[in-house]
Amino acid sequence: MNSATMNTRLNIFDLDSGRATEVLRHDGLIEAPNWAPCGTYLLVNGQGRLFRVPLDAPELIEVDTGFATGLNNDHGISPDGALIAISDKTETGKSCIYTLPSGGGTPTRVTENIPSYWHGWSPDGASHAYAAFRNNICDVYTCPAGGGRETRLTSGFDHTDGPDYSPDGQWIWFNGARDGSMDLWRMRINGKDLQRMTADDTINWFPHPSPDGAHVLYLAYAPCSIATPQEHPAEKQVTLRLLAAAGGKPIVLSEIFGGQGSINVPCWAPDGKHFAYVDVLRD
Repeated sequence: MNSATMNTRLNIFDLDSGRATEVLRHDGLIEAPNWAPCGTYLLVNGQGRLFRVPLDAPELIEVDTGFATGLNNDHGISPDGALIAISDKTETGKSCIYTLPSGGGTPTRVTENIPSYWHGWSPDGASHAYAAFRNNICDVYTCPAGGGRETRLTSGFDHTDGPDYSPDGQWIWFNGARDGSMDLWRMRINGKDLQRMTADDTINWFPHPSPDGAHVLYLAYAPCSIATPQEHPAEKQVTLRLLAAAGGKPIVLSEIFGGQGSINVPCWAPDGKHFAYVDVLRD
């Protein structure tokens, strides 16, 4: 199934009930929901564009992103709700990070080096965390929110991705591959005190700390479903899992048909009791 024929569904999961509610179905591809800090709408992308989904009357309302019409699914709303970070290749040929007003407008370039894939705002809105290929290796980097010199935080991994800040701003969580295993890790925001947080037989991607700092949501593939841990394909049977921020045995929340695009970017509701995700509808 390609993106032109893919049917996708936007959902909200309630931690208290352990159940998901369908928000919207789309005859095409939508991906990577963010929850606005105000709590009233979700942000998704599809076919290189960005869309707002009001929760009181769900529909896809396109956000004006100016010249940027080649967006991938790495985007997010600033903590104060004023800006949106996007990753787009229209002008640069490879993914580049920009910001634009949350109501839409002309993007302002953030990252000088490409390719760079946005993944998280620091809680104070001062920095971006992102994954970037430099010398054919994908590592975790940070840079000032308005642009400037980037700082490489990881080394010694075969591949890293999905960096997201803890709500206290003290940690960056990410997924990293070593020795044939893709696990969740966390480190201080300066790259120090690296800690491995999962060590099991699943391929673990896209950790997102909850707003209260108690848990981390992530997505897990079965090892037999993908060729290498560096892959994170769509249209796979995967599980959404919840891990205590201190580590331990994860809880399986739900089994879904998805993967790439399901929870690539921060997706928690401000109340910390709900999160949004996308799955694929099969014929």
